[in-house]
Amino acid sequence: MHPHVARLARTPTLLLQSLPRARSLSTLTSLRFSDEVRLALDAKRPLVALESTIISHGMPYPQNYETAIEVEQVVRDNGAVPATIAIIDGQINIGLSQDQIRTLSKLGRMAVKASRRDLAVVMAKKQTGATTVSATMLLAHRAGISVFATGGIGGVHRGYENTMDASADLTELGRTPVAVVCAGVKSILDIGRTLEFLETQGVTVATFGSTLDFPAFFTRTSGFKSMLNIETSKEAAEIIAANHAMDLQSGIVIGVPIPESDAMDDALVGEAINTAIKESNEQKIFGKESTPFLLKRVNELTGGNSLKSNISLVKQNASIAAKIAKDLSSLVCVCWRYYQSLFNQVLFGPLTRSI
Repeated sequence: MHPHVARLARTPTLLLQSLPRARSLSTLTSLRFSDEVRLALDAKRPLVALESTIISHGMPYPQNYETAIEVEQVVRDNGAVPATIAIIDGQINIGLSQDQIRTLSKLGRMAVKASRRDLAVVMAKKQTGATTVSATMLLAHRAGISVFATGGIGGVHRGYENTMDASADLTELGRTPVAVVCAGVKSILDIGRTLEFLETQGVTVATFGSTLDFPAFFTRTSGFKSMLNIETSKEAAEIIAANHAMDLQSGIVIGVPIPESDAMDDALVGEAINTAIKESNEQKIFGKESTPFLLKRVNELTGGNSLKSNISLVKQNASIAAKIAKDLSSLVCVCWRYYQSLFNQVLFGPLTRSI
């Protein structure tokens, strides 16, 4: 066979290898799968990754435990298997038991808030760590999970020109091919600069719904636009499948506006956020402790209304993520056959005729 033909003949195989799937357990000795997640991976059932920082740092006990259990059930009710990710005593867990969730909920902020940079330290020291968006994306991808539901992603903090404070979530989205279903960027952040950062990282940003309006966590609109809107879970799955098929190695942000009934008043939440940011600056609270402080303070300033909104949007995101994962699962084989045919037609046809 002509050497160029042989090289091209391997292209579809390499393409198939780039599609997300769980690696064998023998090559992932640092990952521990729950029985539910392991069975789902073996049966190639749809899975949705869930972060654990929202349990430890995002809500107080017992609302954090109750919400975590309810969110997992929402995923199941919509046809997928939940995989809450955390590090327990130095062991990465893909899927947690109810007892583990309760322990993490009670531990709260005593658990390490583990981003990508913290993973090796937490494991080496055999600590318990709750994974942020960036760490959850990384571990979900290594476990073969392509869809991840959370509350809101991190971003560029207000006053970035002075602090250079930007979340590791943004760079992770630029190098890890996981679709993150969220309520947009947390309202406490600089949303405009965050979207610019994501564009620089080559991240597809979409709004789930009939408009391009990018959501702002507690409110349905931010004043900024997404690059496109996605109206169905199947459409979202098709975009994710194409992303994997082309091996782009970058993530996708799917912003879901908070349910209208639980959206907060723009002026009210804006005033609370401004007050909280002022207080955090006065107390010199920066880095990874900034977001938990701001969310807690905003909840206090809004009389608990922001926590209610937070719980509502997380459940909705989990529901939509599960539907996307379900559609993606059924698309993978069809998508592979389509791209294999396309590559054969475009690449093999002309070359074969010239030999």
